[in-house]
Amino acid sequence: MKKLIRKSVQAMSGYVPGEQPKGEGIIKLNTNENPWLCTPEVRDILNEIDVMELAKYPDPLCMEVRRVISEKHEVGPANIFAGNGSDEILALCVRAFCERDGSVGYFDPSYSLYPVLARIEEIAVKPVALDENYEWQMPEGYEASVFFLTNPNAPTGMLFPKKKVETFIQAFPGVVVIDEAYVDFARESCMEFATKYDNVLVARTLSKSYALAGIRFGYCVGAKALIDALHKIKDSYNVSRLTQELARVALLDEETMQAITAAVKGTRSLITEELTALGFKVYPSETNFVWVKPTFPGAKKIYDELRARNIFVRWFDGPRTKDCLRITVGTNEQMITLVENLEEILGK
Repeated sequence: MKKLIRKSVQAMSGYVPGEQPKGEGIIKLNTNENPWLCTPEVRDILNEIDVMELAKYPDPLCMEVRRVISEKHEVGPANIFAGNGSDEILALCVRAFCERDGSVGYFDPSYSLYPVLARIEEIAVKPVALDENYEWQMPEGYEASVFFLTNPNAPTGMLFPKKKVETFIQAFPGVVVIDEAYVDFARESCMEFATKYDNVLVARTLSKSYALAGIRFGYCVGAKALIDALHKIKDSYNVSRLTQELARVALLDEETMQAITAAVKGTRSLITEELTALGFKVYPSETNFVWVKPTFPGAKKIYDELRARNIFVRWFDGPRTKDCLRITVGTNEQMITLVENLEEILGK
């Protein structure tokens, strides 16, 4: 069978998503889903959809939802690309902006999908290691075809200074994709760079702050030439009719999104205090999760103990990440249960 599969695919490791446990009494804090209900407009529109319309193909250009995004960010529809989740956009960026002898850059640690996307296309990777405090400094003379700059970063949750990002953009010869999946939980955004610079795309998703991970909708904003390139290579009908309509009504309800993010940030402050009191090092988060380093009995041991109690958090093997845990900010009740179980594990 091996001869039927590309050698590069045989050799690579695939992306490993967070575990999706099923059953009663599970507390799921491992995939950065939002525990709050999305806008009621989404529930209303589901009741109004004519099922006969599902027999027809969706708008291949997603014009209605792009018009809403255009008003939200005060850019033209020609500067917007809509995708099947922001992951599709990331994959298309590798295909559109990297020659076979090019390279893909990203931080280490960061979103583990980036190197997978590069290896699928047999393109070299050029990770830039963050320091012991998860801050970054570009190596002298660094170049790549595309650089995925996750801000706020994952899995660390930290926000890189806007001025530093802009300085990097000005010096970088390739395309900078600023992945702002978590930006609605942060104090500032780099969206303005999407139209200020010709080599920048800013990607967003409805999976986090809009509590709509299940509909798979993302978009990016940038120079028309970059957006046109993405449209050339996308699937013919890449965003379903249902997703386009649900995304449109969700994006119109900024009030609900802001209420959701305010609630998450409030709970984030509380869990940061509680984990700090338990002796964890909690890195400054501007996302809907916290990145923490326990001292005893170690991250993997705590991960296993919590999992045995049906509490799922995320542990990443590897030299840069194995001593830490990523914990999604859930409801206040879920966070209380988490802390109580950690107290038992730690013997507090």
